[in-house]
Amino acid sequence: MKDISILNAFSRKNVGTNGSKKVRQENKIPAIIYGDGKNPQAISLEIKDLRTAISKSSFINKIYDLSIDKSKTRVIVQDISQNPVTERLEHIDFLRVNDDTKVTIEVPVKFINEALSPGLKRGGVLNVVRYTVEVVCPVKSIPENFEFNLEGLEIGDSIHISHTKMNEEIKTTITDRDFTVASILAPSALVSAEATEEKTGEEGTETEETEENKDEEKTKENESSEKK
Repeated sequence: MKDISILNAFSRKNVGTNGSKKVRQENKIPAIIYGDGKNPQAISLEIKDLRTAISKSSFINKIYDLSIDKSKTRVIVQDISQNPVTERLEHIDFLRVNDDTKVTIEVPVKFINEALSPGLKRGGVLNVVRYTVEVVCPVKSIPENFEFNLEGLEIGDSIHISHTKMNEEIKTTITDRDFTVASILAPSALVSAEATEEKTGEEGTETEETEENKDEEKTKENESSEKK
């Protein structure tokens, strides 16, 4: 089991739009806990505590113990609502979990050893296709991230999901293929240069063919004149 962080929370009786508005006026964020066969529980959390937790990249797939009225409830974040204009936090949904709970969750990807990739050294660009990978797994096995090693990769190489280590209990939701997570592309400048060279080569060939045709026509004209 990974480290469990603790968040302080407070029970709230006032629910609905007016209740949530009052909570926000107190510099807190309304939230709800549901799941595990129990009734939903309305709570609130301090904005400053949430900001600290959300600033960490693992907030959305991390397990927390909510400390409520001297008791603890183990949860995982299910949804975060923000104001579309101000991006201010509006509401958070938590799911009650235990060691056997299975969840569908997005896990971030991480790339290492970029300096050891010959393709990137030559100016290639790491084109990330998926910044997260959706998996189904027990709560106790949720990984912090999926790590991909770029050592030895050249321009044109692709990185697939099979290139990372994954616990047997973890299953990707895409099961019909070894899907691509990222690839190393040629830099745009190099692509443009190659395209220009190819075009120039074609034009040169066309010019040579045209000159050859002219020479042949001139030779035929001379031969015709000599016969006359």
